[in-house]
Amino acid sequence: MTRRIALTVLALVTVLLVLAVVPLGVLLTEREETSFRGTAEASARAVASAAEEHLSDHKPEDAMLQLLDETQQAGDCAAVYGPTGQVIARTSCTTATGSRVQTQVSAVLAHPQTRSAQADGRLTVAAPIGDSEETVGVAVLARSTDPLDDRITVVRAWLATIGVVGLLAGTLVSVRLARWVGSPLYQVSEAAHRLGEGALDVRAPAGRGPQEVRRLAATFNTMAARTEALVHGHRTVIADVSHQLRTPLAALRLRLDLLASDADGEAAVDLAGAQEEIARLSRLVDGLLAVARAESAVPRPVAVRVDEVVAERLSAWEPVAAERRVALTARCEEGIAASLGPGDLEQVLDNLLANALDAVPVGGRVRVEAEAATGQSNTAPVLLRVVDNGPGMSASAQESAFRRFGNPEARGTGLGLAIVHRLVTANGGTARLADTTGGGLTVVLELPRVRRS
Repeated sequence: MTRRIALTVLALVTVLLVLAVVPLGVLLTEREETSFRGTAEASARAVASAAEEHLSDHKPEDAMLQLLDETQQAGDCAAVYGPTGQVIARTSCTTATGSRVQTQVSAVLAHPQTRSAQADGRLTVAAPIGDSEETVGVAVLARSTDPLDDRITVVRAWLATIGVVGLLAGTLVSVRLARWVGSPLYQVSEAAHRLGEGALDVRAPAGRGPQEVRRLAATFNTMAARTEALVHGHRTVIADVSHQLRTPLAALRLRLDLLASDADGEAAVDLAGAQEEIARLSRLVDGLLAVARAESAVPRPVAVRVDEVVAERLSAWEPVAAERRVALTARCEEGIAASLGPGDLEQVLDNLLANALDAVPVGGRVRVEAEAATGQSNTAPVLLRVVDNGPGMSASAQESAFRRFGNPEARGTGLGLAIVHRLVTANGGTARLADTTGGGLTVVLELPRVRRS
């Protein structure tokens, strides 16, 4: 954004400088040319006036010759032509004579008026001698255009300097303006990114930039403070609930165990049923607390080697699978890494493996697969599948399986898939269920992949 603002302002300054400097340069150039031509024509008319006193009034030619000498000393060439186009007098230089000048003289004799022509680095002015009814000759003055070119060069150099200075000033202003606007926005963006990664104490600087950006930073800080208070409050409630529920349940289970040791007959059967209900209630409380922790957690993703975590969790669950005579296998692509919160993948696999081992019958199979999805190699997600050949789920049960207590066919608490869904989606992934070919259920997870530079 900073670059776009700077380039936009710089482009505007450049356009304004071009629109101002170029027309000014053209105008000043035309002004210098007009002034130069006017001065040359005035000098030519002065020569014509001196020549008229000699040709019309028959005065001595001394004044005319003296003026021709002064003209030559000033760096110009001049010549006086008679009514038939013959040269009457001229300076020692010959640039005021020649075939091209002769053509210009003939044109003035035919139509008496001052004419000028510029060629070969010189300006040639031909002025009629006498009035328009009785033209007695033509005075020609040739002047070098080097002084004009020098003045035009100086003018253009000054304009170029002004343009460069203006462009440098515009660049400085555009960069400062872009940083003044863009830097606070970038800091707000970075603060929002860090807040999303779990740094709840992050705040954006609210005293820099335009008024709108300051209000945005202040609003963000208010939101971050409220979010921090809500998350900390939620965690405090979870800790309190955990302590308040687990303690009486443990005491109740202990009392039932003591009563069961002294009971017999129907009382023992009833106490055993009560103990099972207490155990189920304990699992339900643990599941609810796990869901609450997953929902309140704000992950800070790190690179997690999927194949290594799968191998570790399969090693941990292998004794359980062997006890239930279930084949537990894995097929993982080596080297792939997912971007997940620390410990999230382990918790996801534990819940999925626990559900799968509970669902499959004796002699069943549970397989974990992990690979990079087809597509762009650096951005394709990591596909993680847990496949079993158990009884599977109906279509209606699959639609609600990721909601808490949403699966009416669940054998346990019905919270495992809800925990999995929350942990996966909080990290930017997706979770879905599919039928296993030949019978059973497949849980398909798409996990964000760590991008390689």
